[in-house]
Amino acid sequence: MNQHSLWSQWQLLDSILPTGGFAHSYGLESAMQSRMVNNPEELRSFVVQVLENTGSLLLPFVFCASRSPDAATWVKLDQLLEAMLTNEVSRKASMSQGSALLRVAASVFTEIQLLQDLRQTFFGSKTVSFHHAPIFGLICGLVGFDSETTQRAYMFVTMRDVISAATRLNLIGPLAASVLQHQVSVDAERMVQKWKDRGVEAATQTAPLLDALQGCHAY
Repeated sequence: MNQHSLWSQWQLLDSILPTGGFAHSYGLESAMQSRMVNNPEELRSFVVQVLENTGSLLLPFVFCASRSPDAATWVKLDQLLEAMLTNEVSRKASMSQGSALLRVAASVFTEIQLLQDLRQTFFGSKTVSFHHAPIFGLICGLVGFDSETTQRAYMFVTMRDVISAATRLNLIGPLAASVLQHQVSVDAERMVQKWKDRGVEAATQTAPLLDALQGCHAY
């Protein structure tokens, strides 16, 4: 791995990358309105549940895409995830984040020809839905992340985004959010070790209540 690859990897995880990830709260608004999350202590429990569900349901797609970062594998993974996501709100959020990530990555990492090819071939088509997890795994594989680091990075951006949403909703302040992120990193690593390196046939929903809350977001 050369030094330039390291810069690309860091940029991929930088919050300045305009992928729209911070617009996704993973159902936190609904959880607050239903009075299931009322304070920082309950927020921590919510974040851990989000990480658990992300590890069980989405990490297999990240892993498989990073291990085989090619167009054929990505298309199959995207289509399978489209069939598995029955929650309309989270499905649309995944599609929005994924398509934004591919668009930005193709514009930034111009030296990776496959990203240009995917953008030209599939944008505007109905073949794929551009779900976030397979796109993230694919891009991480292309910029040189190993599969375990890719899975850990996906858990990191998930944790970052839900805590950022809590800050926007004034549930927690910026400094307390940073403290919470540091504390929850222990749980995030535990989830990585628990769910890493699994094939998509093992993908499963572990938090049905969280899924229901996300589905209520439109209301």
